[in-house]
Amino acid sequence: MVPWRRLHSQAWWSLGLICLVSLLAMGHAAFAADAKKSTPEKSTPDLGPTMRFVVVRSSAPGCEPNCPEWISAEGTIEAGTPALLKRTLKALGGRKLPIVVDSPGGNVEAALTLGRLIRKNKLDIAVGKTRFAGCLPDMKNCKENDGKGARYFGDAYGNGAICNSACPLMFSGGIRRVVGEWAFLGVHQITTTYIRTKLLYRTTYRMVKGKKKILSTRVVSRKNAGSYKTYEMNKPLERKLEAYLKEMGVGLGVLETMKSTPASSIQQLVPYDMLQMNLVTSLDAVDLLTAPTLCKSDPLPASCREVPVPANIAKPAGEVVANAEPVPSGLETPPAQEVADMRFVLVRGTNPLCNPNCPEWISAEGAITADTPEKLRQLLDSVGDRRLPIVINSPGGDVLGALAAGRLIRERKLDVAVARTDFIGCEPRQADCTAEDGIYSGLTVDAGGGCGSACPIMLAGGVKRLVGPRAQLSVHSVGQEQKVKAYLEDMAIGPGLFTAIQLYSVERQLDLDRMLKYGLTTGHQSADELTGPGICRSEPRPENCREISGAKAQASTPVKS
Repeated sequence: MVPWRRLHSQAWWSLGLICLVSLLAMGHAAFAADAKKSTPEKSTPDLGPTMRFVVVRSSAPGCEPNCPEWISAEGTIEAGTPALLKRTLKALGGRKLPIVVDSPGGNVEAALTLGRLIRKNKLDIAVGKTRFAGCLPDMKNCKENDGKGARYFGDAYGNGAICNSACPLMFSGGIRRVVGEWAFLGVHQITTTYIRTKLLYRTTYRMVKGKKKILSTRVVSRKNAGSYKTYEMNKPLERKLEAYLKEMGVGLGVLETMKSTPASSIQQLVPYDMLQMNLVTSLDAVDLLTAPTLCKSDPLPASCREVPVPANIAKPAGEVVANAEPVPSGLETPPAQEVADMRFVLVRGTNPLCNPNCPEWISAEGAITADTPEKLRQLLDSVGDRRLPIVINSPGGDVLGALAAGRLIRERKLDVAVARTDFIGCEPRQADCTAEDGIYSGLTVDAGGGCGSACPIMLAGGVKRLVGPRAQLSVHSVGQEQKVKAYLEDMAIGPGLFTAIQLYSVERQLDLDRMLKYGLTTGHQSADELTGPGICRSEPRPENCREISGAKAQASTPVKS
């Protein structure tokens, strides 16, 4: 090996650089490379502000001193977003707060990192927005919340919140994952941007026995050579997303929907489909994780934090406080109103428009108990073969009692409607009230009528099943899953109702369209369809219409004041 002298070295460098430039101009692979940088994204380039994370405390009246808190995550997912979440979690010192996210999407790799970070820390997540009270996250030097024990206060809501594009990948990392019917979660095909870069290298070498021995290579310049996009998912990325969703326990139906939806549009996933894909863990909404009532339960959720009330509360100047008592640690929850056991009574419509031929029905009001089916059987036996509709108003109660009552209703081929009965003259529970001929007088009213907890199970037994627009029906998990599932199948009720009953851990009101979709109701009509004053003039006349003598009809008509 003969070392180069300095002069030779200078000449060599000069020759080397000239060759390098000329070869670059020709695009030779040995000296120039078209580097393709793959940047997967599921969004348009401009998606608004970068995602920010702030810890929010509930501002709901009456929740202090122990209120739920959550992490508000709003904005576009970018490469640096996971580092921001890490910083937020580190500041929390191990506290596990749910994440309330509202995002149009962004960087796929960052979304995957966020999802894994959320799963590693065992956090829940919901799609929702945060309405701030007092200081806002982008306000500088705000002192409105000073001394209140938290930097930010607000309430979380789902209406109009979104989690689109790459955001569902982040969302998949949650332990409990909820969207709700008023929030939106959508997916579409990934857009991959390839950036072409022209690189100029400088290589140092020496000649050894007539052959080049490379000593070092370094880049001396980079130039942008243009870019292009593809709108089809490549196989390596598809395998990567498939592995991630399996890791998170989410069905591959999400990936298939992404692949089949053009990048220029968004496919919104409906709650029931998300449940089938295991993308959501229940049909609940954001209030499952942020409702102020959470901090009144035992044991307290990890998201609840008590802020002690200051010992000395400042009073306006000149105010005299007499007989001061210690500041209470929190507002007392009023004692739950005791609901009487369900009772069944016969009722005849008192609207003067129907006399002398008026509808009659069975009023069922109160909590369902184990004795409810037997009480209903006794009343039905007393009316013989007459098929009277049942007008029910109940907060729920015993599940087994509801199942047995529902089967009895179906056996007797009775119709059921949710409404309350307004009694005329006297109430059935009044000690001094005596119904003439065992039949009370009244009217059915949708407003204020309700059917909750186990009550929809009893309702499901009806042949016609009606819930009017002003009545309310709500469901939540009640146990006895196998028996409830078998019963609903026997009643030819769709699987959506069982899913809702099983997975709603807090009471959730169902709207009219959803009840109809599940097959729980047979129409949008109200109780008037079965008890209205005009039904007894129709042909054929309903079985629950009964004509009484003119004198009796006149006597039963309420006196107008």
